[in-house]
Amino acid sequence: MKMKDFGFYRGVDLGGWFSQCDYSEDRMDNFIKEEDFSVIAGWGLDHVRIPVDYNVMEKDEGGWKTDGFRRIEKALKWAEKNSLKVVLDLHKTAGFSFDAGEKEDGFFVSEKYQNRFYCLWEEMARQFTDVKNVAFELLNEVTDPTFIDAWNRISRECIRRVRGITPDSLILLGSYHNNAPDALKDLAAPADSRVIYNFHCYSPVEFTHQGAYWVPWLDPKARVPFDKAGVDENFFERVFAPAIEVAKARGTALYCGEYGVIDIVSPEDTVKWYKIIHDTFEKYEITRSAWSYRKMDFGLADERLDGVREQLIPLL
Repeated sequence: MKMKDFGFYRGVDLGGWFSQCDYSEDRMDNFIKEEDFSVIAGWGLDHVRIPVDYNVMEKDEGGWKTDGFRRIEKALKWAEKNSLKVVLDLHKTAGFSFDAGEKEDGFFVSEKYQNRFYCLWEEMARQFTDVKNVAFELLNEVTDPTFIDAWNRISRECIRRVRGITPDSLILLGSYHNNAPDALKDLAAPADSRVIYNFHCYSPVEFTHQGAYWVPWLDPKARVPFDKAGVDENFFERVFAPAIEVAKARGTALYCGEYGVIDIVSPEDTVKWYKIIHDTFEKYEITRSAWSYRKMDFGLADERLDGVREQLIPLL
């Protein structure tokens, strides 16, 4: 089965709304509005991926934040009203974030943090059980390869608990090196037929992240035009090949939960990159969600892309 068979085919991320933000009421109430869901549906997309941090839903002293769950529920209703499905992505959990600057440590060795993770997912499964419209992404971007044994154990236990509440929901599972395609081989085999392998793709990083201050190994002043980036028509076939092979061998599908080009790149070069990756997605029936709808250094709805948006949207 492909995620497309469940109605998840082409989507966009709503990054910066309930994650990677200041968590102010103004941010969570106004960064994304109901009319944005209508715009996304008008683009011809069928789902959104909503990154959510644990502290939006979970109190430091224990217990749940009613307002956090209420905001997510409202987002799900806006999506349903516009015939959009939703991937709920736990972008940060207590004790782990893909962003070292978040100062979240210890998740992969702490039973306490792991139990909080299980309890949070059990609560999310109880509150958001419409399996036709919502898929669950257990954790965004495991980083270090040394975490993989613990992650396989933790994710398997989490899936077992979620299945006790919602047996048929789609569950997305990624691997280390920030969901790298070639790291999927080290994931445990899918626990059941509704577990989908998830990867991210920003290759080549020297092109898609040029000028990114948060990537320490890149020269922030370096600029790489598309024709110097080494992206030929077979580039993404080579990048995706390990993921395609392992997914086929294990009888699961692939979902690319993030891909995109930083806003420093020219609109014209942005379209060229999207064209190549789109063609590969289509050839191998890989469903996906582009990063990101608004701002976050990658905004697809931002004014800078107004002149090419009619070309770009069909390539998502």
